[in-house]
Formats: sequence, C-alpha cells, structure tokens
Amino acid sequence: MIKSGTSGTRPTMADVAAAAGVSKALVSIVFRGAAGASDTTRAHVYQVADELGYRTNRTASLLKLHRTRHLGVTMNVRNAFHAELVEGIQEAADREGYQIVLSTVGARHDEHRAVETLLEFRCESLILLGSGLGKPTLDDLAASVPIVLVGRRVATDSVDVVRTADDKGLRLVVDHLVALGHHAIAHIDGGRHTISADRRRGYRTAMRRHHEDHNVRILAGGSGEADGWQAADELLRLDRLPTAVTTFNDHCAVGVIDRLVRAGVAVPEAVSVAGYDNAPIAQFAAINLTTVSQEAAIQAQWAVRAAIERLEGVRHDTRESI
Repeated sequence: MIKSGTSGTRPTMADVAAAAGVSKALVSIVFRGAAGASDTTRAHVYQVADELGYRTNRTASLLKLHRTRHLGVTMNVRNAFHAELVEGIQEAADREGYQIVLSTVGARHDEHRAVETLLEFRCESLILLGSGLGKPTLDDLAASVPIVLVGRRVATDSVDVVRTADDKGLRLVVDHLVALGHHAIAHIDGGRHTISADRRRGYRTAMRRHHEDHNVRILAGGSGEADGWQAADELLRLDRLPTAVTTFNDHCAVGVIDRLVRAGVAVPEAVSVAGYDNAPIAQFAAINLTTVSQEAAIQAQWAVRAAIERLEGVRHDTRESI
C-alpha cells in the first residue's frame, strides 16, 4: 500500500506523480484524458492515485471527453517583443478556431509554474516564448503535450522550433555598418540566453570576415534600457570610443543612446548605434533606430501552425528558422 507523504493532508497531483515515478505533467495528461500516455501508464497512475486516496475533480472528469481547443502561451510581460508575438498568436489562433491561454513569467512566477498553470487549464499544446527550460524538462513535457518553442535554439526532435537566424541578423548589421565606413564596432550582448550567444557569434563572424578581428569588443549587457545604459557607461570609460555599437535588442540600444547623449556624445554623428527586433520604440522619430526586424507576425503564424499540426496529426513542410 502506498501512503501519502504528509499525514493528515489531502494528497496532491504532485504526490501522485512522485509515487508513480512519472512527471506531474504526465499525471495531468492522464487525469484530463488527453493524448500522450499509454494504457499501461494510465492504469498505473490511476492505481497509485486510488492507493493514495487522491480523487480527481468530477467536473474535470466529465470534461475530459471534450477538446478544449486551448493553446497555452508563456510570456514575459516585460518583454515588448513577446507582446507582439502574443498579438500575432491570438490572431492566428482565432482564424483556426482555437483560443489562447496566457501564463506570465516573472521574478515571482517562474516558467515551471507558468507551464503548470497552463496544464491545469487543460491546454492541448504549449507555445513557449523565449523559454529557458532545460532539454530534459522540454523532452518530458513533449511526451505529454505538443511543445512549440519561439525564439530558442534547442537540440531535440521532441519539440518544434520557430525562430529567426539570429547570427545572420547580426552579421547583416555589421555588414551595414562596415559599408558606412565603420571599423571600430563594439557589441553589447544580452546575457547567457542562447539567442544572445547566437548574436555574439554573428558579430564575431562578421568582424572576422571584414578583417576587423583586432576591433572585436563585446560588453556585458541585457534586454532592457538600464542594461544598455550600464554598458554605455563602460564604453565611456574607454580611452577611445568605438565609432559604432551593435546591441542585443532595441531597448538595450535606447539605453545606450540615452547614456551617450547625456554624456555629450553625438549619436549617430560620433557613434552609430544599431538595435535588433524592430520594436515600436525603434520607429519613433526622435530615435529612428537602425534595427533588424524579426517579423513577429510571421513567427506567430508558424508557431500556431506547428502546434495545430501536431494536434491534428498533419505535418507540412518545416523549417527551423525564418
């Protein structure tokens, strides 16, 4: 007989998962009656649940015979590009007769909790924006529900990936700046995320191709204006400023511009600054930022398409980056 780990308390789904030796996501799939678990696994989970005294919600049991047509989406509310993606995902889902359920990621609500929330709402597929989940976690989730990653490179066949070629984007920026006559070009990165690594690689590759290896300079940055401000502050302490700066994204670029202008450096006359994402802020006349468009609407369409094709068992042509 299996017993609950906490005497006198009502067993939870997490208790069932631990006792059955499976993930909580898989237990959720079993209780919801969704596809993704074998008959043997279902029988085992229900047996463990009975032994623990766990009782599924009666309403949920009745609903399991019907599809929700819900697509779960995780997003960072502080990320303006995520907001653009969500708008596009909503439009694409509406056209296909699906609804989206949003779960936000923040300092006090991490991605694991955001995903669990979506599973509890019986989402049939998950679209994860800028996910930081490790490969084992993604593989585990994908065994229970179709997963689509947007803006993340990952070496696994268990999930679908929709992203731009970030390294190529930065190479195009450097090519543009070199064509304008710049040689001393610095790069402010976005941290440890895979996207940041791809963009750093694109910057280095382009600089080397233009025989500017000796001018390669990478500074720590981030995705916000404050990150750009701090990186620009470091630039100002150099003996000689670069003539151009590429940045991780547009918001970082705005921070760089603001700090340089406050220090009396003319932008773009003395230092040219380029961003990435083509965020709405980049288009303001007062900023008029050179940037790389990620085509949020197109990425959103591909993400929804990939999720629905997995659900409906129809696969068309695929591509990893756009």
